[in-house]
Amino acid sequence: MPSPIVHRRDVEKRAGIFTLWERRRHSKEVHWAIECVAEATGVFFYVFYGLGSQVAWAFQNNTGQAGLASILQIGLAYCFGIVFALVVCASTSGGHFNPAVTITMVILKGFPKRKALRYIVAQILGGYIACLVIYAQWKDFLDLAEGALMAKGPAVYDATMFTPNGVAGAFANFKLEQQSMGRAFMNEFFNCLMIGMIIWAALDPTNILIPPALSPLIIAFAYAAAIWGYSVPSISLNAARDLGGRLAALTIWGMKASGDGFSAISSLVNIPATLLAAIFYEIFFTDSDRVVDASHVEYIRVHANHARLGHESGMQVPVTQNPSTNASTGSMEKGTEVLYEHAPVANSQV
Repeated sequence: MPSPIVHRRDVEKRAGIFTLWERRRHSKEVHWAIECVAEATGVFFYVFYGLGSQVAWAFQNNTGQAGLASILQIGLAYCFGIVFALVVCASTSGGHFNPAVTITMVILKGFPKRKALRYIVAQILGGYIACLVIYAQWKDFLDLAEGALMAKGPAVYDATMFTPNGVAGAFANFKLEQQSMGRAFMNEFFNCLMIGMIIWAALDPTNILIPPALSPLIIAFAYAAAIWGYSVPSISLNAARDLGGRLAALTIWGMKASGDGFSAISSLVNIPATLLAAIFYEIFFTDSDRVVDASHVEYIRVHANHARLGHESGMQVPVTQNPSTNASTGSMEKGTEVLYEHAPVANSQV
């Protein structure tokens, strides 16, 4: 016998204004916007903490004030930002926080195309807003750093400002002069490929070594490891962070921050790399005969029973023993990572 389903309303009474809002929030006209707010907020978390350390790095490099930031610190900051994003926002939107993940979900998991487009816009907007907030917080110090560069002469300013070592380079990704485009592509592609495989492994309900509660840490450390090993040649890893940062840099410094052909590499390469990683994992590591771990069963059941129909009828929504997805695009579906709420409902219970 499965454990009984207990909703929050069964154990906690909320103020009337919140109850009225919840009813409205679950309507077709509003629910999609709530999910987009969650995606934008998740990217904001990720960028806010990670880029904060990058700006400190840029400030110390251009003013000579050592000890403010390091590659280790930047990797940890992005790592924590991802964990915070997932634990705060993933229950609402599914926690994509990356256009590459959303597009891969569309192709391999039947994620609704219209919702995917909304998610991608929200993700980029979240990164853009985070960058502008960080710039405003750091502006007095960034002006000092930019002034220090100008004091060294126009040649030094032009050679440094729009590079990974410059102030603008903290917001938008730029290629180092000595790095070839081919190796820049290779650096971005293989890092995103490895991260994509780790994400897919973390979402595999038969992976007994990664229970759902551990997934945020595993995914976050994958990004941190990539930053620790390969950020010096400059990596993006997330189109939302890259495009949001690029748009913010263009807003602040104008077309000088547009970059060159490297801009396309940093913003787009993670998409095919993530898709290839997911396909590779599906071919060689996914096994439908493998047993779903109990912690994943509970995770699936919690998401499945969040359906509004289950709320209103008071009935428990059963979970199929084979949580494969279909192309359902009902307005109340949630954007969970593995789309369990799109799963066909079976009479038997796990």
